[in-house]
Amino acid sequence: MATYLDFEKPIAELEARVAELRDTAAAGSLNIDAEVDKLEAKAEKLLRDTYGKLTPWQKTQVARHPERPHFKDYIAALINDFVPLAGDRAFADDQAIIGGLGTLSGRKVMVIGHEKGDDTASRIKHNFGMAKPEGYRKAIRLMQLADRFGIPVVTLVDTPGAFPGVQAEERGQAEAIARSTEECLALSVPIVAVIVGEGGSGGAIALAAANRVLMLEHSVYAVISPEGCASILWRTAEKAADAAEAMRVTADHLKELGVIDRIVAEPVGGAHRQREAAIATLGAAIGEELDRYAGMTGAQIRSERRQKFLSIA
Repeated sequence: MATYLDFEKPIAELEARVAELRDTAAAGSLNIDAEVDKLEAKAEKLLRDTYGKLTPWQKTQVARHPERPHFKDYIAALINDFVPLAGDRAFADDQAIIGGLGTLSGRKVMVIGHEKGDDTASRIKHNFGMAKPEGYRKAIRLMQLADRFGIPVVTLVDTPGAFPGVQAEERGQAEAIARSTEECLALSVPIVAVIVGEGGSGGAIALAAANRVLMLEHSVYAVISPEGCASILWRTAEKAADAAEAMRVTADHLKELGVIDRIVAEPVGGAHRQREAAIATLGAAIGEELDRYAGMTGAQIRSERRQKFLSIA
């Protein structure tokens, strides 16, 4: 059964009615194809109209949709011969960040990203995509490995933020995030980052200080969650919608500000409605971005990346 967001209730009602009519037609001899076609067209129009004017808070809800493709879905569909590389070689293997070597459209790549999980057990295993220091140190290790062998890096960002627990702070959370960000900037190979869902706080930028930063159309990217911002400014998370509007968290806003470089279109109704199409579109976009760096030297690639961030007003 599809999961509908609060603002999708009118769409849910229409689509449920279409399903009922189809069941009725299948069970009897009535010919109601014309009525079904009419309702389907109405539901499609409502879906397009709704998603054509989403508020920042509604886009935040779409970015968090439980059926939205996650890191493992992109790996399964886009990366051939994926070899996961585990652990930070110092403390543990953090399952909130996964990485490894593989082939994207015939090109060797190092892919690193957040994994949230898709059911209760896997969400607990992956800590809802909230990485601890060992996760960022694993990312650093994999980026250094890619740099050593001249392999481009692709990162897929989808996290509400770094894990805020006491044990993470005791193990140097802030330092690990800073080191990971520094490593992104220091690479002599191209790095392409994609915000595929939530891009929250330093937990996101640690994997997104890239040559090219892409965002899926209905993703969000900010220094803090709307709820966190509302709790600080208004002392209540109920103002999250107002905070999302003020923070300019959407892809359109961030493209205007120069924070991201490209918006990747999603199917009508979000990536969760047509997962295969959304994943294929993103794969093509990543390939195009990596093609930009063919023939460039390591010094040129590193210089372009640093200038990109220095130029952000």
